[in-house]
Amino acid sequence: MTAKLEVLKPGPFTTVQDLGRPGLAAIGVGRSGAADRGALRLANRLVGNPEGHAALESTLGGLALRASETVTVAVTGAPCPITAGGRAAGPNAPIVLRPGDGLEIGTPERGLRCYVAVRGGLDVAPVLGARATDTLGKLGPPPLVAGTTLPVGQVTLGPPTVDLAPRPGLPAEPCLRITPGPRLDWFTADALATLVSRPYTVTSDVDRVGVRLTGPPLARAREGELPPEACVPGALQVPPSGTPILFLADHPVTGGYPVIGVVGEEDLDLAAQLRPGIPVRFALSRLTA
Repeated sequence: MTAKLEVLKPGPFTTVQDLGRPGLAAIGVGRSGAADRGALRLANRLVGNPEGHAALESTLGGLALRASETVTVAVTGAPCPITAGGRAAGPNAPIVLRPGDGLEIGTPERGLRCYVAVRGGLDVAPVLGARATDTLGKLGPPPLVAGTTLPVGQVTLGPPTVDLAPRPGLPAEPCLRITPGPRLDWFTADALATLVSRPYTVTSDVDRVGVRLTGPPLARAREGELPPEACVPGALQVPPSGTPILFLADHPVTGGYPVIGVVGEEDLDLAAQLRPGIPVRFALSRLTA
């Protein structure tokens, strides 16, 4: 019998995510996929899946599931309380759920997004080759609601070989490394120094598209706006207000505001865990410092 996971409570916002749809920007489709790609990959490895299998991305916890059959799951990402079958369970480790057992994810202590992988992956219908929910492009399965039933697939690798994968905690004040952006000449000579010398604060305007920040404004040297041009995850585009917006997984493929810097791929997982109200700093990558 095919195992299923029933959504009892979706929490504030939970979606199905895999590693997305790379290579389709020319037709206006962004990569999307898990915002914290490292956490998704780890969750899949812990249950013996290929790294790109579809799993759940839960924002601020509150997720409750029930298994129809015996399944193995793992929870990674932002550290949070976990209850499995009525018993406390730990993150970053395989968890066995028996038929009828529930899995509950509490509010993270720090960070924003948790990931729940199940051995075999979530076998929802793919769209353009991926099972990721793209909230900007409206592709893939819709955000979860109570009563949603998710079929579990059968494609796996070998059985899980570890019982714990320790990970460092999330920093209280993350520092994201950047390289100067393609439109640095649109800003005054001291704008980049301002960006990397003082912390910014994450506002409540946070979603899978991006993170709006507040802090020292970055002064423009040129007026007007750019025609649309290609954008990538990690781009720091600066609207007329002068405070940057950090693009995340569901960012648009083009933008019209100048990009002063780009967060490196190696720090995008940390950027995905930025939570409203916390400070964040930027530093020049060693390649450009």
